[in-house]
Amino acid sequence: MGQLSGKTALITGGSRGIGRAIATRFAAEGAAVVLVASRLGAHGNLPGTLEEAVAEINASGGRAAAEVCSLLDLAARADLVARAASHFGPIDILVNNAAMQYPGMPSEISTDHRNKMYDLNLNVPIELVQQALPGMRERGEGWILNISSATVDQPVVPYRHTREAALAITAYGATKAALNRYTEGLAHELAPEHIYVNTLAPESIALTPGAEYVREIARRFPDMAEPLETMAEAALALCAGRHVGRITYSRQLIHSLGMPVKSLDGRTILGDAFLPAEP
Repeated sequence: MGQLSGKTALITGGSRGIGRAIATRFAAEGAAVVLVASRLGAHGNLPGTLEEAVAEINASGGRAAAEVCSLLDLAARADLVARAASHFGPIDILVNNAAMQYPGMPSEISTDHRNKMYDLNLNVPIELVQQALPGMRERGEGWILNISSATVDQPVVPYRHTREAALAITAYGATKAALNRYTEGLAHELAPEHIYVNTLAPESIALTPGAEYVREIARRFPDMAEPLETMAEAALALCAGRHVGRITYSRQLIHSLGMPVKSLDGRTILGDAFLPAEP
């Protein structure tokens, strides 16, 4: 372990799910992590809070801090990177994970819902990159990871689940497709400065607290879901390496690199297509 020793990472959407898993894995590899969420305390009926995520990492011997920020508030997010840097120092790694989805038929999604999705899913990552770049340029390196989604592609017919489910993800997928394209341009612009920009998406639906409905689907179609450890391990590979402009998926990346999936604390090999799980 220790692939990220001496690095500081800022991770949005860090109170639960993919963001929390990535933060836990990065902390196990020596990074100091700043987790961002819109509030302290519970959020609806979903388990997991920002303060619980930070406390869990600190209790395990890592270093973590919380930043509360409503990312849809333009003024609140204007100095987020500077505020995050006040905890452990300049930001070396930026993980843009926070996102929102309003499901609905593509012909019916309201302007308000579209605007909110494009703002959080596209504009916020771009703005945070722009905030982080001066510090990364000053230090001569940096890593930026944008979390995308398999919904960028229209599911093929016949649909594995339902027609409505396949169509209701259209608007969300369009925001992530835009993020992918922007990531590619940023990656090629910044690579000469040793700033490495990539996009990562779950191969299947990540089993986050907000995706409990997927568990029933996964019982019928196991390949439609994946554990959070897979995304966390792939994110580590991209933020500890020198990859440029990858628009990639979790299992594809792990298998292409011939690496195992580990537990979030980095101590146990969980197994994958190349290496068996440890007994």
